[in-house]
Amino acid sequence: MKQIITQFAFGVGFLLLTACTEKVTSPQPVNGYPPIYPDYTEVTIPATIAPMNFSITDKTYEKADVIVKGTQGKALHVNGKTISFDEDEWHQLAEQNKGDSLMFTVSLKKGGKWFQYRSFPMYVSEYPIDYGVAYRLIAPGYEVYSKMGIYQRNLSNFEEKAVIENTLVPGMCVNCHTMNQTQPEKLSLHVRGMNGGTLFAQNESIEMLDTKTDSTLSACVYPYWHPSGKYIAYSTNNTRQGFHAVKEERIEVMDNASDIVIYHPETHRLLLQPALQSPNAFETFPAFSPDGKNLYFCSAEAKSMPEEYKNVKYSLCRVSFNPETGHTSEKVDTLVSSSQTGKSVSFPRPSYDGRYLMFTLSDYGNFSIWHKEADLYLLDLKTGEYRPIKEANSTDTESFHNWSSNSRWFVFSSRRDNGLYTYLYFASIDEKGNITKPFMLPQQNPLDYYTDLVYSYNVPDFISSPIQLNVNELRSKITQPERIKLKAQ
Repeated sequence: MKQIITQFAFGVGFLLLTACTEKVTSPQPVNGYPPIYPDYTEVTIPATIAPMNFSITDKTYEKADVIVKGTQGKALHVNGKTISFDEDEWHQLAEQNKGDSLMFTVSLKKGGKWFQYRSFPMYVSEYPIDYGVAYRLIAPGYEVYSKMGIYQRNLSNFEEKAVIENTLVPGMCVNCHTMNQTQPEKLSLHVRGMNGGTLFAQNESIEMLDTKTDSTLSACVYPYWHPSGKYIAYSTNNTRQGFHAVKEERIEVMDNASDIVIYHPETHRLLLQPALQSPNAFETFPAFSPDGKNLYFCSAEAKSMPEEYKNVKYSLCRVSFNPETGHTSEKVDTLVSSSQTGKSVSFPRPSYDGRYLMFTLSDYGNFSIWHKEADLYLLDLKTGEYRPIKEANSTDTESFHNWSSNSRWFVFSSRRDNGLYTYLYFASIDEKGNITKPFMLPQQNPLDYYTDLVYSYNVPDFISSPIQLNVNELRSKITQPERIKLKAQ
């Protein structure tokens, strides 16, 4: 009896599948790529990426037929209203065509007739990508309190998990998370609000720190790990927030003062650096070189704030760092000068192979997230030359970015989709600095997902494996009043 039921169910399923699949007959050719969202035409992807599902933006279509072929392996075929590929079949085809390309042929049925669009390629890179990405999801408004959190996404599928959400403790805000070169075993995370402090995790140990001292401007802010894990650089910022009167410029975050300090976790000490605490300069956004011998940062001539906020323009600078003592030299080298560019540098991020440094360039200030003119730039650390990343930039904001562990991919946030929300985009870069067309973070049903999404992606970073934090231990550490008080020297 069980066998008969199974056979009957299989037969019904086969008939339904046959009925739903409509053969494309006598299609009329269309000289152009199909109307799909996101624009995945001619992008380069890693072989392990989640299925590159897309949506049809032509609202008049009745049914779609998509065939994906590679030079190797079995072709994929989807016929219906939703373009969703089987995960296992997708990964198998992408792996078989690594270093080559996949060709997508899309046909749409409209008014009872089929129209076949020009096939488009999707290139499959030989470069692997990390396990996933971590990011903050936050509403793009700053006047009201709302849900936010740090999340992690498995790049090989659509699985997203919360690392920590502000619903864990009422009134809590979480921000400025960072790992050590994509390694989640070392994590720094700021908690703001009534239970404020810096959550500092190393291996299986979690500490809550009070990083404000009598010798520093504020609690620690923007973090960056030394590759050895022995130090972490933070900025200390006296920050003011303001709103523009014109709709094109919405919000500005300004430093009235800022310095950089080096934290030594083993001794719970902040090591003060004369070269990074000048009263005549604003220093912020530290980033260690991958060999640990230099510290990059942004520096601007101190101005009267907020009256001269549009005159604050940051240069990209560098000081040498001694990993034995934890101190920097007093000589500061300027790599990209604001007096020459007439613009302002933010978010310096060196590639982990030591070859390049990526940064954001905007008209002024360091809060480029709401600067429509903000673009990504690439500095060749061998030649000292830098250029705009035209392959990845758009007419809207490009902002925060980070490198994959092998330095062959980078992730960045951009407002190019709708001008309001920042979404994540990925692009590859080879040893010669050639950069591919970026693609948006894949979703199961991308048009519905991004249309309904009311949060911005913020501060993305690659992770080589899942972040493992015990939620109950986190809640206990955050809500308990004890904080390790840092000492400055």
